Amino acid sequence: MKIKKILYIITGCIGVGLGAVGAVVPLLPAFPFLLLAAFCFGRSSERLNHWFIHTKLYKNNLESYVQGKGMTWKTKIRIMITVTILMSIGFIMMHQVPVGRFVLGCVWLFHILYFVFGVKTMKQEKLYS
Repeated sequence: MKIKKILYIITGCIGVGLGAVGAVVPLLPAFPFLLLAAFCFGRSSERLNHWFIHTKLYKNNLESYVQGKGMTWKTKIRIMITVTILMSIGFIMMHQVPVGRFVLGCVWLFHILYFVFGVKTMKQEKLYS
């Protein structure tokens, strides 16, 4: 059981690191890595889970989705564009593997349909100064 817990902690830390980079770098999505970190910390350590859900990174990128409120269109579009670009690279590189292209196309289509129809869309909060 201890090895499994350690693997969850290591994977969670990697997820936080990549999520932090993804929050700054436009080509790398933060959302899936932070979701991975939340899952891993939730399975491994109550203390790490408590720390993670109180970070600004979690609150800005994941909290509304986890609470079931959904995502803004801006967030959805950013994730869909990033994944489309990354999957396009794989699609182009698989020019000699038609089955791989078909599978990748199906995964991409499912991804787009999931974010458009499966994830609730919440209104953008307006900031008044």
